[in-house]
Amino acid sequence: MLTSVERLLFVRGVPIFQELRDDFLVRVASVMDELSFPANHTIVTQGEEGRSLYIIVSGLVRVHIGDASGEGSDRNGDGECDRNGSQRHRILADLNPGQCFGEMSLFDAEPRSASVTTRESCNCLVLTQLQLYDAIDETPGIAINIIRLLSRRIRELNHRLNTYQVKSPAPDFSRTN
Repeated sequence: MLTSVERLLFVRGVPIFQELRDDFLVRVASVMDELSFPANHTIVTQGEEGRSLYIIVSGLVRVHIGDASGEGSDRNGDGECDRNGSQRHRILADLNPGQCFGEMSLFDAEPRSASVTTRESCNCLVLTQLQLYDAIDETPGIAINIIRLLSRRIRELNHRLNTYQVKSPAPDFSRTN
């Protein structure tokens, strides 16, 4: 478990909190819970409701969609469906200490868009939607930082998608034989 000072120093280094005042960081850091998870534990499950942001303090996690069990999963990681129409397993990202996940669930009521599973034992700080909204009322700048983080992730995904499409262009079905 982190001491109050260690928690403040750690939160200060997280990208979405970097530009915020120390008095705000002290408040946010003090209300976050610290949770521990064993290796191969699913912290967040795709499709379930979520209302929390997780910040990785130690350990590694994998963000993925589809079936992570390996049964009927996509060995190529192309995200296509199998013969039964089930979504195959696709890795979206591996996250390290100082990175966060679950931020979209803080702003909408939509189901989780991906699952997150620990790759090794992991400690996380957790900020709930209610805690965040209280913090935004006090310091609106945190909303801007989270919007920047979300925009950056969308740009990265767009780049990856564009790169994928260039490598394997869609077939042209407009031609007739």
